Amino acid sequence: MKKIPIIILTSLVTMTGSALAEVSFDGFLQALYGGRLDESNPTATEQTASETRMQLRAEHYGDGAEFFGRLDFLYDGADSAGYYWELREGYMKFRLGSHLDFKAGRQVLTWGTGDLVFINDVFAKDYRSFFVGRDDQYLKAPQNAIRADFYSAIGSLSLVWTPRFEPNRLPTGRRLSYFNGMTIVGEGFYLDPPRPDPKFENSEIALRLSRRIGSCAAALYFYHGFYKNPLGVTVVGNMMTPLYPKLNLYGASLRGPLAGGIVWLETGYFDSRQDKRGKNRLMPNSSVTGMIGFERQIATNLTVNAQWQIDIMSDWTTYQEQQSAAAAFVRDETRHLITSRVTRLLYDELLTLSMFVFYSPTDEDGHLRTSAEYKYSDELSIAAGANVFEGRHEATEFGQFDKNDNVYLKLTYGF
Repeated sequence: MKKIPIIILTSLVTMTGSALAEVSFDGFLQALYGGRLDESNPTATEQTASETRMQLRAEHYGDGAEFFGRLDFLYDGADSAGYYWELREGYMKFRLGSHLDFKAGRQVLTWGTGDLVFINDVFAKDYRSFFVGRDDQYLKAPQNAIRADFYSAIGSLSLVWTPRFEPNRLPTGRRLSYFNGMTIVGEGFYLDPPRPDPKFENSEIALRLSRRIGSCAAALYFYHGFYKNPLGVTVVGNMMTPLYPKLNLYGASLRGPLAGGIVWLETGYFDSRQDKRGKNRLMPNSSVTGMIGFERQIATNLTVNAQWQIDIMSDWTTYQEQQSAAAAFVRDETRHLITSRVTRLLYDELLTLSMFVFYSPTDEDGHLRTSAEYKYSDELSIAAGANVFEGRHEATEFGQFDKNDNVYLKLTYGF
């Protein structure tokens, strides 16, 4: 596998001048260094990041078709000290007639309305990157998929088929600790749940029907696949293994202008296909979730937004009885999450100050993300930031990462 990037580079070098002229190239070189602040963290390393990354991008537009590629080369010294590479994107896009587009290959997919809060966006996320200071683009994990978009006067219909289930990339215990069902663990408790078998019946299907209604963008969603986090457990003998439960998701969203800003609403019903009535303690209960958000520029170069999400668990009484009997953490029937982002541009927009906070008053936990980025030149930028986690209970979404507080420094040269 390591020979593939060399083959790609060799092919590019040996291409004729006329062929290269038809392909545009760019990319960046980046150094990222980070360290954790809690000495009691049971991880394998004190460094949350120590890496040098080079990303190469290539695109070509032809008659009725296009190609896009994004390839990352990485030396990671924070953990195992090795060289890695990843094809983040490599797809072809073409049109059939005047109403149908196809995109096939490795791609980063997204839809929905939220700012770092996802309801109907069930495409894979990379929280290992998100929690250590990597660029925001790395929050979205790539997946191999075929996407079709059909355009008509009624609206646009998008279909995404992912042949092999792609889960979220979660902390594994190596550089970020996590809650394993009993306590916060790190080194020696590597999290790598088995994926569903590679069968057609286990592939993922996502649908979106969207259209304009006046000045607003409205959409309906459907997803058939699995929960992206291993929220279920299977028992074989005396061994308990985490698994990805089966899921259907039905949702809707609306986004448009209001009071000099932008407002969005989104909702979804998570149908837990392996626990219809909430009686299986080893599987997640179904739930209904909704969100409202608003963003506005309140002063020159100062933008603020806020979101409120509410999640209501189905069959909560049964869940409460089961969890209490097992002396396990019991979440509230209705979970609330509040977020806010503040962005300030200074010095002719060369300096960007950003803060994003997640806070759940019901779970009593939160996550603070802060960063300052200075654009030294057109090519060079310097950034520093921090990730701070807080939680009263180690079983909650952010409470389990309470020992993962970290700071980082990042230098990026674009070309």
